[in-house]
Amino acid sequence: METDAAPRIPRHIAIVMDGNGRWAERRRRPRSFGHREGQKAVRAAVEFCRRRGVEALTLFAFSSENWKRPQGEVGALMQLFLKALEREVDELHANGVRIDFVGDLSAFSPELAQRMLAAMRRTQGNAALRLNVAVNYGGRWDIAQAARRLAQAAASGELAPEAIDEAAFARYTCLADQPPVDLFIRTGGELRISNFLLWQVAYAELYFTEALWPDVDAAALDAALAEYARRERRFGLTGAQARAAS
Repeated sequence: METDAAPRIPRHIAIVMDGNGRWAERRRRPRSFGHREGQKAVRAAVEFCRRRGVEALTLFAFSSENWKRPQGEVGALMQLFLKALEREVDELHANGVRIDFVGDLSAFSPELAQRMLAAMRRTQGNAALRLNVAVNYGGRWDIAQAARRLAQAAASGELAPEAIDEAAFARYTCLADQPPVDLFIRTGGELRISNFLLWQVAYAELYFTEALWPDVDAAALDAALAEYARRERRFGLTGAQARAAS
């Protein structure tokens, strides 16, 4: 008896977790309350991806532009990061999740940076899910640091300039050892990428939802995956070519 084919699951999902502050303001609560509630959605997303067989999940937690926010909100976010590391790492490690913090960690306090590094060292052997947390990260920064490292390699003779192509450049970007982003999700109703993974989302399917991040649960993520499964990913081919190759 014929059965329906299994749904197509993205190997790598990237999420801009937008709407924490607005979620709190609508409830007449401080924005920091929304960020705390957003952590519950983070746990739900990690568990969802682990159960669905997603290989990598990248979350935009704090952009390089977020330093411009009110000092009180930034300070509250830093404390939230510290508490989350204390509370969440044990469970993530027990569930086989590998944590990587992606971005320029030099801007954080020594205590927070050391906690991040310790979490990465502790979980680096895990293979159930790669959880990338983008902090003090920007897509343009990622491209610029890759170009700088590539230039240093060429100047030292490690790499011939004529050997520089897209594949060579990609090896110097963040997440180079992971699958390309298949599905980019942004919550909160905004319709832009906001300097997130500019290189890595070149061929990603983009999915935008009005839901504010604290309201995103397994049902909301299932809706995103259902939409992803309906998309025809052609990568420059015609529809007929893509279907023949699949």
